[in-house]
Amino acid sequence: MKQARAFVAERALAQHSAALIRPAPDDADLIGALAPATVRLARSLRAGLARLCGGDPPDVAIDPPRVLAFADFARDGLCAYSIYTLTTGPETGPETGPETGTQAGADAVHGGHAIGAIDAEAVLRLVDRAFGGPGEAPRPMPREMPLSADLMVQRIETILAAHLAGALGAVQPVIRPLRRDYDLAQIAPFAPATRLAVLEIAVSEGARAPWPIRLALPLALLPALTGMAPAAAARRADEAMPHDPAASPFAEMPLTLTALLVDTPMALQVVSRLEPGQVLTLPIARQVPLLLGDSRPGALLAIAAGTIGAVDDRVAIQITRLA
Repeated sequence: MKQARAFVAERALAQHSAALIRPAPDDADLIGALAPATVRLARSLRAGLARLCGGDPPDVAIDPPRVLAFADFARDGLCAYSIYTLTTGPETGPETGPETGTQAGADAVHGGHAIGAIDAEAVLRLVDRAFGGPGEAPRPMPREMPLSADLMVQRIETILAAHLAGALGAVQPVIRPLRRDYDLAQIAPFAPATRLAVLEIAVSEGARAPWPIRLALPLALLPALTGMAPAAAARRADEAMPHDPAASPFAEMPLTLTALLVDTPMALQVVSRLEPGQVLTLPIARQVPLLLGDSRPGALLAIAAGTIGAVDDRVAIQITRLA
């Protein structure tokens, strides 16, 4: 014999107003959250780039972040394009597939990508200075970069990665250079329509012409990198909520309990001959399981066991063991 009750809602389900639901951050919110990091990045890059500029800290200016499609990211002329990996949690290895700029990867960054562009003329000026020259780029510009320029690009990449991670210090990201090429099409990590938050960096040394650096982060990663991820906010709210079954809102939750008195197999021919008044001998176990859930297959969960008795002319179970 199985006793079960159908669950009946005591009141209509709540219909929440859209005005009460926190919307996802829009582009202006994300760009605004990134702006303080650009101020910190400009300040720290002065010291970071000083060792490449003869020991004197250069002036570093960063324009307010702007949104740009990846298809429009390429710069005119020869540039060194670098891909960086970003991780804000336990590392799971870099992802190799292209990112589309959608919600994927927004809540937690594992192997997300950023991209940078370093002007080749600036690199050649630094190489010339490193070899004792006046710090001038050759004229005309070469069609391909020498190995010495590639080594200088690696040094700049390391500096940019470390200082960008420091500027985004609220989430403690790990940023590492991944690969580079002078042809953007060879290393394109994003779909053409992917929207990027672009930082235009201008590095100036006295009367010399400033040399530009362009850094870009996908807008889809900004919620996680700036601490604005909806999932992170939900987790913080969930952690603040007490998980006490005796406290609201859990205490009033109705549950269906089933006491399984008998569970015995019976042949079809016996069932087919049942008649009113017929007595069936059923073995009742000494320990009756107490089940939680409805009668669907696999939906019942044993939470306790007890013995059958009576209280005030009603059948009762005395709990003897918890599951």
